[in-house]
Amino acid sequence: MAEFERALIQERVKAGLHHARRIGKQLGRPRRIVDLDGIARMRAKGDSLRSIAEKVGVGYGTVRVRLASAERKTSRRRVARPR
Repeated sequence: MAEFERALIQERVKAGLHHARRIGKQLGRPRRIVDLDGIARMRAKGDSLRSIAEKVGVGYGTVRVRLASAERKTSRRRVARPR
């Protein structure tokens, strides 16, 4: 019986999400706009991720993730691709 109830709940949730997308509702948590250049400069000066997060007004995880994604993007650009 519990499996049946769980399946019903899953079905209702999927239908609700489908409906929300169909009418153009924004789903998920809004992204924070972060000055990535400023964060990179602070990090280059030797500031810790926690102090940068406090200065910028975002969470530690946001700073860590944004710096990591920026490093991945720049490392992709530096690699010469063979032709």
